[in-house]
Amino acid sequence: MDKKRGETIWTSLDRKATAIAEFTMRQYRTRLSTWVVLGVGFLAISVVLLFYIDAMNTEIEAIDNDGDSLDWDGDGYVNGQEYKYGTDLNDAASHPGLLDPPIDPEPASMYINEDDYDWDYSDGSRLEVGIDDDGDCNNSSLPESLKDDNNDGTPCNIVLVYDSLSGSYFVYADPYVDEDPDEDRYGKEAQHRAFILGVGKLGFVFLLSIFVPLFLATGLIRDEMTSGTMQYMTAKPIARGEIFLYRMLGYLAIVWPYLLVVCSLLAIVSGFMGPGDQIFRFKDLGVWFSILIAALLATLVYGMLFAFLGVLWKYGIILALPIAAWELGMALLSMTVPESTFLRMSIVGWSMSIIDSGAYLVWPDMALFTQKGAWAGGTGDASFFFGGGNELPGYRALEWAQSDLGLGLGPYATTVLSVVVLFCQAVFFWFIGQLIFKSKEIV
Repeated sequence: MDKKRGETIWTSLDRKATAIAEFTMRQYRTRLSTWVVLGVGFLAISVVLLFYIDAMNTEIEAIDNDGDSLDWDGDGYVNGQEYKYGTDLNDAASHPGLLDPPIDPEPASMYINEDDYDWDYSDGSRLEVGIDDDGDCNNSSLPESLKDDNNDGTPCNIVLVYDSLSGSYFVYADPYVDEDPDEDRYGKEAQHRAFILGVGKLGFVFLLSIFVPLFLATGLIRDEMTSGTMQYMTAKPIARGEIFLYRMLGYLAIVWPYLLVVCSLLAIVSGFMGPGDQIFRFKDLGVWFSILIAALLATLVYGMLFAFLGVLWKYGIILALPIAAWELGMALLSMTVPESTFLRMSIVGWSMSIIDSGAYLVWPDMALFTQKGAWAGGTGDASFFFGGGNELPGYRALEWAQSDLGLGLGPYATTVLSVVVLFCQAVFFWFIGQLIFKSKEIV
């Protein structure tokens, strides 16, 4: 008897939840405004995707970062070849063609992108890495005293030192080691990662996760109170807190599949379009999964918050606008100062921590890879010839999009804590919202 009674209670709850959720879904599906909101969000994301596709199909021009493809003395032999054979780079009467036997001129293209990045590093704070691919550091004409320019006791290498105060890696390279990287290879990878992180943080967690709930969830309870249909719901033996929750389930049944479809589309396109020799970048799916989880939780919390504001005041959307502005500021802050305590007072800050954790797990070389783009040609031939280096394409975009884990925890702990906090925020807004809903008179 008790078992049957229990089944009857749960069946009753299921029927109430299903009825209200289905009614809510039917309302959303039949409203033109729903499809306009979802369509505008999809269109905005699609525009960014088109820019990404164009970037992946555009070849980045190779640049001679170290200057050894130039022919300073005009004798038909580029600087790199003259240096290799020990002739004078500034004297047209001294070139490899006068050697015995004479050496034919080599094309300048041989000395562009000839010493690409091949750093082998671990998670240590001081790393000795880098390979002199083309042998110009080990050239016998270079004095031994100059081969250890970073003064670490090992000639022809690179030392990376992590500064805990600034959270950055500093590169100290011996001359002619990895001094002329491949701009296209680095730039495509940097742009690819920057696109995923940028569209995940600002596209999904901020734009869609605020824009969609703002227009779909703010009137979730208020519209029914205004139109009078709420009387039919409250006339049945259903607690108002349950009505609030079941209406939210109907909202999520529309929004969450939408996010899943859009996120899957971008993951598939970027997986096939991304740089590399592989057909599909399966590893990146881990980052997209973290983006999806962050967006699902953000739309849940924002939905609860905006629905609560709608119950609080019939013009709840006006109350939501300052909150959206605050969240925008927190979104930008999380991409520059992820350790800021202000982020703990926002929804977007916790959501973006999930994405940063996913990126850290999938791309453990993120900090060093970003630093590579800032260092291109900083030492080596470029220092000897031109006195400095230049940034690689895509570096600025990646530096802006990526950020360290601001909680001071590992990626798994950061993810778990962020998920728990977001769930707690959702429960809090539901609790406050249903309390206010109970105190409202339904007319």
